[in-house]
Amino acid sequence: MPQEEAVFSEESYKIIGAAFSVFNYLGWGLPEKDYQKALVEEFFALGLSAKKEVYIPLQYKTANIGRYFADFVINDRILVEIKVVPKLSYDHAKQVLTYLRIAKLKLGILVYFTKEGIKYRRILNSQVDY
Repeated sequence: MPQEEAVFSEESYKIIGAAFSVFNYLGWGLPEKDYQKALVEEFFALGLSAKKEVYIPLQYKTANIGRYFADFVINDRILVEIKVVPKLSYDHAKQVLTYLRIAKLKLGILVYFTKEGIKYRRILNSQVDY
């Protein structure tokens, strides 16, 4: 049986590689905003279109009832959220899935800048086809 191809695998590889490059250069312990700025530069160098601090409105019928901000949306189809925390958390994954559902995007990548290095999780929104 052929192995199923990962969703947006080429872009995912570049995004995760960018995070490793930034970590290898800057190390651990900086504020999240500094990693965001460095990632913008790295995404651009890799030929990725990166929108930073993307506004995601929450609608109920015709009313705007809330708002969220994703760290990045890459190539208008992959949401990237970064965290500077010691370990992965279910709450962070839940946050990314919420953003994906509201924004109607298929893939989110949650990137952790930890003392031990980069950790990441790909999160799929099953409610969206690609």
